[in-house]
Amino acid sequence: MSQQTLDLQKSLQIMRRHKRLLGIVVAVGILGGAGYAVLKPPLVMSTALVALPAPPVTTQPVTTVGGIDPFTATQEVVAGSYPVLVNALPEVRPAMSLTELRRHVQVGSPSADIISVTAEGSNAADAEATANAVADSYISYVSSSRSAVGLVQARLLQSATSATGPAPTERIAEIALLGGLASALIGVIAALAIGRNDRRLRQRDEIAKSIGITVLASLPVAHPSTAPGWTKLLEDYKPTAGASWQLRTALQQLGMLRPGPGRPAYDGNGSSWPDVRAATYNGDGGRFSLLVLSLSSDSGALALGPQLATFAASQRIPTALVVGPQQDAAATAALRTACAAPPSEASMRDGLLRVAAYDEGGVDMEPDTALVIVVAVIDSRAPKMPDTMRTNATVIGVSAGAATAEQLARAAVVAASDGREITGILVGDPEQDDQTTGRVPHPERPRHGLPNRLPGIVTEIRR
Repeated sequence: MSQQTLDLQKSLQIMRRHKRLLGIVVAVGILGGAGYAVLKPPLVMSTALVALPAPPVTTQPVTTVGGIDPFTATQEVVAGSYPVLVNALPEVRPAMSLTELRRHVQVGSPSADIISVTAEGSNAADAEATANAVADSYISYVSSSRSAVGLVQARLLQSATSATGPAPTERIAEIALLGGLASALIGVIAALAIGRNDRRLRQRDEIAKSIGITVLASLPVAHPSTAPGWTKLLEDYKPTAGASWQLRTALQQLGMLRPGPGRPAYDGNGSSWPDVRAATYNGDGGRFSLLVLSLSSDSGALALGPQLATFAASQRIPTALVVGPQQDAAATAALRTACAAPPSEASMRDGLLRVAAYDEGGVDMEPDTALVIVVAVIDSRAPKMPDTMRTNATVIGVSAGAATAEQLARAAVVAASDGREITGILVGDPEQDDQTTGRVPHPERPRHGLPNRLPGIVTEIRR
């Protein structure tokens, strides 16, 4: 039962994840059904009644066929026979073959001395003309010497003068609904098939366990694709309360903020680092540098570094955002353009945030810069560490559902081979129903104490 519950929950998650696909498929099904109903309007039916003479009186018991008098049953067969339908073809509307006429005509018997000829048509005029043509052909046939059942004095009781059928709007709604239901079923099957074969990591715990590194923070990310979009992000990024808390937690774990809101580890004069961990990372005159590494296939994760830098500056930490050489230059082209351009006079960028882009050599830092965030992107298929500046720590940025465990492992191996220690993971755009934390428990170190003296065992020899 628990396994079934897990499967149901996973299936619901997959369908929620592909709700856009499902919506598109259902919309296409509804529009397709409505279009089919318009192009194929509903058929209407019209009926002509033919009166038969009274059957001959006999003293012998009459055996009925399905509750119908044998004479009437015979006339039903005659009315739908080949000679009757062939003779009716010239008057049938629209012109059709004998096979089509058989499909559109039904012969019945509402009473013992009446047979009905019901015809279908795309409109009332066609249905009425077809029903009357078959009824007239039947009367003409049984009244002639060509009749295979003898002469029958049949007469037209009621010609087909009206047609009935479903209203066009009702049929359109009905077919559209059926099309939507059918396409929804197809969409669900397709979404489940795609989702169950999708190996991309979506849960924080899955991402953390893939490389054994803790998730430091998870937050929504912006998706700018142009230089003006990146400029707006750097000048006017206002995270939500939840995102602010996640960014603050990441800075605290990196040693940049002391525990407690509004208490920066850096005191603003370029020389004091009250946080003990900051001294551990002190590799450049009290300056802490962080590399945010992401994959070229994950465009959303590229914004994690700029958002972290902008937030750090808002916390009164002099911060520099640096975009250096990249393995995939196209992935950061718009961001590099925004960083290379000088701020305009109307720029809203905080003076504590400085941005720079370089290709060779290095970049000059202001003496009071306390935090340097470097953005680097590697190829998802053939990762290789770009020749960017060295940093004190490295974090991997990844969006939920954007990378597989294999891709993250390759990125971690590339960074480790380049002598960069990965200290955490930043997750962008976490799923709303993700209840995991991404915390990887650190294994307890074995305690090495002095061995106890066991009773009854000689541990020394006296002479």
